[in-house]
Amino acid sequence: MDYDVIMIGAGHATWHGAVTLKQLGKRVAIVEKDMVGGTCTNYGCDAKIALDGPFQLKEQLARFKGAGIDDVPAINWPDLMAYKHQVIDPFSPAMTAMFTKMGIDMITGSAELTGEHEVTVAGKTYTSEYIVIGTGQRPAALSIPGAKFIHDSREFLDLPDMPERLVFIGAGIIAMEFASMAASMGKNVHIVEFTDKALAPFNHTYVARLQQKLEAQGVQFYFGEAVSAVTKTGDTFRVTTKNGLTIATDYILGATGRVANVEGLGLEKLGIEASRRGIKVNDHLQTSVANIFASGDVIDRPQAKLTPVAIFESNYIAGQIAGQTSPIDYPAIPSVVFTMPRLSQVGVSAATAAANPNDYHSQVLKFGQQATFELKRALDAEATLVFDKAGYLVGASVYADDGEELINLLTLIINGRYTAGMLQKQIFAFPSASSAILDTLTALLPR
Repeated sequence: MDYDVIMIGAGHATWHGAVTLKQLGKRVAIVEKDMVGGTCTNYGCDAKIALDGPFQLKEQLARFKGAGIDDVPAINWPDLMAYKHQVIDPFSPAMTAMFTKMGIDMITGSAELTGEHEVTVAGKTYTSEYIVIGTGQRPAALSIPGAKFIHDSREFLDLPDMPERLVFIGAGIIAMEFASMAASMGKNVHIVEFTDKALAPFNHTYVARLQQKLEAQGVQFYFGEAVSAVTKTGDTFRVTTKNGLTIATDYILGATGRVANVEGLGLEKLGIEASRRGIKVNDHLQTSVANIFASGDVIDRPQAKLTPVAIFESNYIAGQIAGQTSPIDYPAIPSVVFTMPRLSQVGVSAATAAANPNDYHSQVLKFGQQATFELKRALDAEATLVFDKAGYLVGASVYADDGEELINLLTLIINGRYTAGMLQKQIFAFPSASSAILDTLTALLPR
């Protein structure tokens, strides 16, 4: 064999495991047709967060008007975009250089499985004991007239300037995050959603609160509307729905979900089952061909399609190839919507708890009101905690500026099955956003 392991795709779903296996002395190659580092690193979550900081800071400064702040600065999008390029653009070449220095072979091109142990790229065939597919997902495209005028998230994160009028098709994480930024800049924002609500998997109370905040900033929501066509007249686009709604705009973002990148891989030739949802795997992340694994967003599994999940799976597969045999066991997985403020959640949802009162009970903590100065005057900061019958924390949802950090702490408590006594053996920094939750939580956990 030419290699011990060939990774198809150079995102988080593969490269973490590739590094581990190389450190164990394995012969490793990575095949990538686009940018090394994958979606998250180059044109996904990292790029979005590089743009996010000033918006969150502006939000916090606004709450201190009359309490030390007179004027809240405006966001200069072209300068911010230049900063994003300065931060993000070096990642891919730097990662390529790092992998090459480690002795991982980097192969450029589209990969096709031409045998159980064969990968063909640009007419050349490589053999490997194991193959890991981590080709991720791409934005779903609407099949409607004028679809060519609809942009995707990658294009939005490269906008040289923020348009004055924007239409977002879909009301999921991507649309709500981007709309939150545009609304903060005072732009004319419309969100058109086929279903009857935004951010369906998240705490409905907090989603409604976020929606009301965006509406107060001028965002208009249209639910139960299916986009049927997009037309262009001069510099103006018109979005039309099946119900006859028409919206004039300067820019249209399609955010109606994502589909797995499974085409052209040669899966059908090997009898590997795959669809738009992804590649079927067992509880060892193996396809129907035992030496071929799948990892990350390209997997057809119920776990959330998130970067940390892809990393977890990549490391798990490295362990399997190195000789471990246990099936994968996912811990509670946190999710975050990076709006202003953040919506985050983990474990058993508040909706599930309400539907199963014999198994769970919930506690709402209005910690923004209890810890005003620690939370930077964010009076509406709130958490809903879900406990099982034994009193252990099994779920949480948070509405707060620091929601991504707070949910990480609560995830640790959930996965560790912490008791009050275990928390009391720790000393945490004070005053802080987390201390506002921990003090109350300690009193609610089993002793």
